[in-house]
Amino acid sequence: MIRPGLCSVTFRDLDVATIVDHARDAGLECIEWAGDAHVPPGDIDAARRARELTEQAGLAVASYGSYLRFEGTDKEVRAEFEGALAAARELGAPRIRVWAGSADSADVPAEDRARIVRRLQEFADRAAVHGIDVGLEFHGRTLTDEIGSTLRLLDEVDRGSVLSYWQPHQGMPAADALDTLRRVLPRASTIHVFSWWPRSERLALADRAELWREAFGILAAQGTPRDALLEFVPEDDPSLLHREAQTLRALIAAGEETLR
Repeated sequence: MIRPGLCSVTFRDLDVATIVDHARDAGLECIEWAGDAHVPPGDIDAARRARELTEQAGLAVASYGSYLRFEGTDKEVRAEFEGALAAARELGAPRIRVWAGSADSADVPAEDRARIVRRLQEFADRAAVHGIDVGLEFHGRTLTDEIGSTLRLLDEVDRGSVLSYWQPHQGMPAADALDTLRRVLPRASTIHVFSWWPRSERLALADRAELWREAFGILAAQGTPRDALLEFVPEDDPSLLHREAQTLRALIAAGEETLR
């Protein structure tokens, strides 16, 4: 039900072939390719190469990690639409990850929020023509900075192809983070997995095993297939990926074990 994978942005400075090798050797199954590092928007050659290398290694493209924020002029935003869609289509990505603006939801005027909603709707409709879903990054300084605004945004956009990603917000106690997961189910598509505490200190995944074991239990009980993508490792060290991937698989299995 839950497929372990990797966000390529985890190793921003490595090339595509090296990232594929690391993911395969670590026993992961899929990769989200980053639009600000490995597959730039509109770069068909980069997208084609990433897809070919991913598939040759027996892995899948999980998603295209774009940095669309739906800000700027209509002309600028639509040009960004085209670049992201072109890259995702060439990748064969089933989903494009996007960001709902770049400010805390409490600070966004109603007019600006409505504009982001309209642009999200337009983008989702255009992506759906190509069979591509849209995933909202669940992150601070966006309209998904807290669960109430996230759920409201999903209602406002009102597109079945638009769901939310999920990850524990920085500095949020485990119990509160898990509450956000429960509330967004079943409207969450993809999970970004990392172990930061108390703020942005990058720990081994095992250091927050209790949080993630319970999270995967919640996801397993809900029953929808999802990707769980490692997004960061301590010190951005590729040599730690095998260990972190092993921990991820064990935590997924522990979550599923709660159903038996």
